[in-house]
Amino acid sequence: MSVDRAPARRLTLVLGGARSGKSRHAEALIEEAPSPWLYVATAEAFDDEMRERIALHRSRRDGGWRTHEAPLALADTLAALSVGPLLIDCLTLWLSNHLLAGSDIAAESARLEQAIAARSGPTVAVANEVGLGIVPDNALARRFRDEAGRLNQRLAARADRVLFMVAGLPMVVKDEPGERR
Repeated sequence: MSVDRAPARRLTLVLGGARSGKSRHAEALIEEAPSPWLYVATAEAFDDEMRERIALHRSRRDGGWRTHEAPLALADTLAALSVGPLLIDCLTLWLSNHLLAGSDIAAESARLEQAIAARSGPTVAVANEVGLGIVPDNALARRFRDEAGRLNQRLAARADRVLFMVAGLPMVVKDEPGERR
């Protein structure tokens, strides 16, 4: 099945495992629209490995991109960036940040959904699919897996397109063109 790369959709959710090509594909989807493109980063560089990952992502983006960092205040950042093609990378890190901060996950997720729905520009959101592996051996990891699954389900229901990345290839899970809220 071919993937319609036109960015006219309101919300595209790009799911997949680690190193599946999620971010690169999401960037390409946004770049189909006229620049400037908005990149909302949720990662924080707490160690050398994460600094390298962030540098790799930045190296792929040229001058047409405007980067905004929102490790926790994603809903507020989206509200301030209500117009223009926007990429959120990634929802899973944002969720992890909130879990570690002791936030009310249900409330933050609801705020996020409202902010996405209020945007007038196309939005592409990247998230990890973490529920395909073994059951984690500790309560925090199990809660993270469960909350990520719930968030992915909520956004997939709202999205008009959902892609699942496997080995750099997009698989279309849902494709409903048109306005959705």
